[in-house]
Amino acid sequence: MASTETKASPDAGNHGDLAGLEAGLDALETVQTGRTPLRQTLVQKVLPPLIAIALVLVVWQALISFKVVDDPTKLPSPGDVWAEVEDAWLEGKLLGYIWTSVSRGLLGFLMALAIGTPLGLLVARVRFVRAAIGPVLSGLQSLPSVAWVPPAVIWLGLEPSMMYAVILLGAVPSIANGLVSGVDQVPPLYLRAGRTLGAKGLLHTWHIVMPAALPGYLAGLKQGWAFSWRSLMAAEIIASSPELGVGLGQLLENGRTVSSMSMVFLAILLILIVGIAIDLLIFSPLERWVLRSRGLLVKS
Repeated sequence: MASTETKASPDAGNHGDLAGLEAGLDALETVQTGRTPLRQTLVQKVLPPLIAIALVLVVWQALISFKVVDDPTKLPSPGDVWAEVEDAWLEGKLLGYIWTSVSRGLLGFLMALAIGTPLGLLVARVRFVRAAIGPVLSGLQSLPSVAWVPPAVIWLGLEPSMMYAVILLGAVPSIANGLVSGVDQVPPLYLRAGRTLGAKGLLHTWHIVMPAALPGYLAGLKQGWAFSWRSLMAAEIIASSPELGVGLGQLLENGRTVSSMSMVFLAILLILIVGIAIDLLIFSPLERWVLRSRGLLVKS
C-alpha cells in the first residue's frame, strides 16, 4: 500500500530559509518614511536643551542668591540681564544689533563661499597648485582671525569693506581645506566610472567630484561659518566707527567701556544665540539631507 504522506524536499526547505533571510534583510533596509510624532519630537529634541538652559539659570541665580559671587560688577543676575534686554527692545535697538552683525556675517560668508569653493577645487585637482599654496592655506586656517583686523584697518580704513576683508581672510582657508579633504576622500573608482561614462571637465567636477566630496565640503562650510562669525566679532570689537553702526561685537565692547556686565552678558548671549540659530536652521538640515541621501540616516 502506497504511503499517503508527502515528504518535504531539502530544496524546498532551503528555499524557504533563503526567502526568510531576504525578507529579514529587506525589513532592515526599509526606511521609515512616517513622520515622527510631535510629542516624540518635543521630548527628544526640544525638552533636553530647555532643561539644560533651566539648569544654567538655576545655577547662575544660586551663585547670586547664596552670595558665592556678591559683586554685581563681576556677575550680574539673570534679572539684570533681562532688564538690559527689555531696555534694548523698548529703545528699538535690539533687532538692529542682531541684524547689523547677521547681515554682515552671512554676506561675508557667501563671498567666502564663492572664493573658497573654486580655490579648493583647484588645490585638490592640480598638484602644482597644491604644492604651492596648500601649506599656505593650512597656515592661514590656524592663524587667529583677530590678527587680520589691524592690517585691514590700515589698508581699507574704518569701512564695511574692512569687515568683509577680515571675514574672507578667516573663512576662505577653512572652506577650501574642507573641500580639498572631501575630494581626497572620493574613491578613485567613482572618478574612473565617471570618465568612462563620458563625464569630463566641468561635467565631471559637477556630477562626480562635488557630490562624492559633499560630506567633507559640508564640514568645511560649517567651519568656514564659525570662522566668519568669529572674525566678524573680532573686527567689530576692535574697530568702531559711527559709519559702521553697532553690531553685537561693538555692543560687547561698549559694555566693557562703561563697565556694564549686564550689557556684556547680553552681547555674549546674543552672539551665542545667533550661532546656535544658524546651525539649527541651515547646517543641521543640510547634514541630515546629506546623511539621508547616502542611507546613513533612517529617521530625521
